[in-house]
Amino acid sequence: MEYFIDEKNGALFAYDDADAAENFAPAHLKPITEDAAKSLIELINRPSPIPMEVKERQWRDDALSSVMWLRDRHRDQLEIEAPTTLTGEQFQELLVYMQSLRDWPQSPHFPQTEHRPAAPSWIAEQTR
Repeated sequence: MEYFIDEKNGALFAYDDADAAENFAPAHLKPITEDAAKSLIELINRPSPIPMEVKERQWRDDALSSVMWLRDRHRDQLEIEAPTTLTGEQFQELLVYMQSLRDWPQSPHFPQTEHRPAAPSWIAEQTR
């Protein structure tokens, strides 16, 4: 196998035999060793690290999504004049928590996980 690189765009080419490379490869391709080709392939296939900010925004989005049903259920219960599962105080705590999640990316401590907004403890006790 013979390997070539297009230095203009970084494209890697591989040909099974020398005749194929001579007959079909554009003249501007530069030959490279098999080890160099393998290194390039490894580099291309390596997953890029996800920035901490992206991970924290995903955590925040997931945390918001995980409590929206509580807010919606409470509002629905109020709307149909049914007994509410949450107390007025719990509902207010929930809304404050949700707002703190929305504000988290603008916090000076973002994206440090130890400074994430903390959910009220009673949320874990709620069932769908």
